[in-house]
Amino acid sequence: EVQLVESGGRLVQPGGSLRLSCVVSGSTFSSAYMGWFRQAPGKEREGVATIDRAYGGTDLADSVKGRFTISLDNAKNAVYLQMNGLTPEDTAMYYCAAGSRAAWVVADLSRVEHWGQGTQVTVSS
Repeated sequence: EVQLVESGGRLVQPGGSLRLSCVVSGSTFSSAYMGWFRQAPGKEREGVATIDRAYGGTDLADSVKGRFTISLDNAKNAVYLQMNGLTPEDTAMYYCAAGSRAAWVVADLSRVEHWGQGTQVTVSS
């Protein structure tokens, strides 16, 4: 089995920063991309950022470009999301995921092959 375990979510003030981590354990897996989704109450789950595990290329949602950065450490089997300039609109459950690029770029969640359980990010004063 493949396990994706997120950590780092917490309450943070508007304008603050936070780094989320996702560590993969268990079986090896062949997903070409890893990244992050988020889901706020009453809203659809949306792609946030993704990274090519082999080559490092990234894609970020327009809403987070310039504020968030995704990175990968293959030696540690970990992916990170650095979030700066946080706003209340960023409040959501953040999920780590592995799958095909289409899961994020064309919002096809059926292309997600492995999901983490999520970590809560709350942006509030």
